Amino acid sequence: MSANSRLTIATHALTWMAYHERLGGQWTTSEQLAGSVRTNPVVIRRLMAELVKHKLLESGRGPGAGWRLARPPEQITLAQLAEALGSEPAFAMHRNEPSPICPVAQGIRPALVPIYSRVEDAIRRELEATSVADVLRDTLPA
Repeated sequence: MSANSRLTIATHALTWMAYHERLGGQWTTSEQLAGSVRTNPVVIRRLMAELVKHKLLESGRGPGAGWRLARPPEQITLAQLAEALGSEPAFAMHRNEPSPICPVAQGIRPALVPIYSRVEDAIRRELEATSVADVLRDTLPA
């Protein structure tokens, strides 16, 4: 599973939890989330464990327990989710060192680094400005 899909699945799960809580639910199980996301409950449990470590979720034990938001959905940003999941940059340089004799290969990194940096800054600003509550509002029909 890529870092980007992990963020999407976590956002989906927390948005579902916010909706569930709005309807009066207290705890959300991995089976409930897996049914909505259409993935294996193990995938959900692994993601939720990471979010508990970062204090975005609380976990409960016993029948009917699972997870719940650790704070109101308005106070959980997508940037916090990305940080908790260790999201990778949207763009990366070559894995291998480019050719030392090619002028394009030698100039490509200095040309792309500032561009990618600006893109990452824009992504970070957008994620910081977007809460789980915003996603829930935009998800539900008017």
